[in-house]
Amino acid sequence: MQTTAIYGSPRKNGNTDHMMDAFLEGAAHAGAEIHRIYVRDLHIAGCLGCGHCDQKGFCMQQDDMTPIYPLLEDSPRIVVASPIYFYGITGQLKLLVDRSQALYMKNQASSSIEPNAGTWKDRRGFLLSAGATRGQKLFDCAILCMRYFFDGLGMVYAGELCFRQLEEKAAVLAHPSALEECREMGRRFAARPDQ
Repeated sequence: MQTTAIYGSPRKNGNTDHMMDAFLEGAAHAGAEIHRIYVRDLHIAGCLGCGHCDQKGFCMQQDDMTPIYPLLEDSPRIVVASPIYFYGITGQLKLLVDRSQALYMKNQASSSIEPNAGTWKDRRGFLLSAGATRGQKLFDCAILCMRYFFDGLGMVYAGELCFRQLEEKAAVLAHPSALEECREMGRRFAARPDQ
């Protein structure tokens, strides 16, 4: 099953990169065809709020977001990884999320996605996240953002794996279970419903 992986951290080989790599190992074991997107390598402008996508169903801006739209539109599985910055996802990832409004408006205009349509049952999104503190609400904003991101893409939010107190660059490598949990979840996430 095609799985699009969005690496949302600006820091290469950080905790969420390692989490995503482990998740994708599991997904590959389940037979997933994997497409990787590293937002840190992209030049994505912010949404202009111009209303062009409201009227035309696509974004007027031409930048590194343009080739990402088909993946967001067609992938039956999307997994997003982001560290927590000020109790939310990274700014680089938020640009991608905001620009996905164009797909939401396209779907609204065509009335092609309805809550009971098959696409909603068959398409799923997942969040991986890590944060430095122990805050009780550390992941609340990121989870809410991802719920609406996936909803806007016509996907079911399938859940999250979030780990606290991971501050140093590769602290997750010393975590007793995090990477194995990611591998197992990746396998389950990418498996076809009939498997």
